[in-house]
Amino acid sequence: MKAPKKNDFDERATTASEAKKAQIEKFRAKLAAPDPAQAERKAARAALIAERERRAAAREAEREVAAAQRAAEQDAAAVEAAAQAEREAAAQREAEAARYAEFVAEQERAVALKAEQKAKRDARYSARKARA
Repeated sequence: MKAPKKNDFDERATTASEAKKAQIEKFRAKLAAPDPAQAERKAARAALIAERERRAAAREAEREVAAAQRAAEQDAAAVEAAAQAEREAAAQREAEAARYAEFVAEQERAVALKAEQKAKRDARYSARKARA
């Protein structure tokens, strides 16, 4: 068995410092050397990001097309609703005119009936006066 060395504090601090410097140099050497796997991963990541952006742009374009289509459908529905309202208003005006014409005809029939009844009554009255 090896006999332990008697290291004083300065030797231990120097050894620790040298080990730390060696680790730092090893890390720096690793950073300086281009890693082909890392370059591949970086390229793959860039491709994924580009694909995500392309899909997001496509989704946004689809949303815009859908929004434009909904707006066109709403405009068409509004035009159809306005045309339907106009047709209903015209039908209502025609029905009102027909009801008014029927009312006027009924009033004229009532006036004619009253005139006929009065003429019959006057004729009976005249006949009674002539007999008497």
